[in-house]
Amino acid sequence: MTAVGLGFDVPRTAAVVRKELADFRRSRFIVATMGIFPLIFLTVPTVTILARRVSATSPALTKELGISLLYLLLIPVVIPSVTAAYAVAGEREQGTLEPVLTTPVRREELLIGKALAIFLPAAGVAYVVFGIFLGVVRLAASPAVASTVFAAPEVPAEAVFIPLLAAWSIWVGLALSARVGDIRAAQQLSIVSSLPPLALAGLMSFNVIHPTFGFIALVAGGLLVIDGGAYLLVSRLFDRERLITGVGREGT
Repeated sequence: MTAVGLGFDVPRTAAVVRKELADFRRSRFIVATMGIFPLIFLTVPTVTILARRVSATSPALTKELGISLLYLLLIPVVIPSVTAAYAVAGEREQGTLEPVLTTPVRREELLIGKALAIFLPAAGVAYVVFGIFLGVVRLAASPAVASTVFAAPEVPAEAVFIPLLAAWSIWVGLALSARVGDIRAAQQLSIVSSLPPLALAGLMSFNVIHPTFGFIALVAGGLLVIDGGAYLLVSRLFDRERLITGVGREGT
């Protein structure tokens, strides 16, 4: 079965996804990252919100809520960054990339398969942690605090931004992984390069920009366009020569 017009075969793409997920499970560093970082980014904001007194002023609570949700947004940024940076550089270092490239898999199938294998667990973990945070707030926080949290526009914004930020981090990480030979260097550069979109979320968290629903929709649309452009750019980096050597034809 071939996805007509999309340039990839569904079964081959699914095979890439399964292969990538199996590789990630064998990496202790990636498994630890997906376990430890979400726990840290959940604990800090949850404790902060639960410690808020009922008599606290609304502006102070709004600020703490913004900072807490900013912590949670680090999950769809950090996890995909680390995993995406490993996706090519790690295979190149272990010598498993060339056998993959000798198969009939096409460029689009390899890229989309790797991206999906990164996106699905990262976004899944981010949504689960976000749901746990909201559940704990609903059950354990004071009624006044819980009402303020669930009425804030940052809460639906979080749900919208999770996949958009994860996609951005994936494209950045895959691009660096295709060009950088060292895994650690690729991961460090990937994390740093994935942070700029969080700057806007930080401005909203500190009330420098008031996060209205209209503004959030505008930002989400902009991120969607950027993610689409990033995919087109990264797909150009996924030629076989560059993936194997880390250097494109222009560098030879």
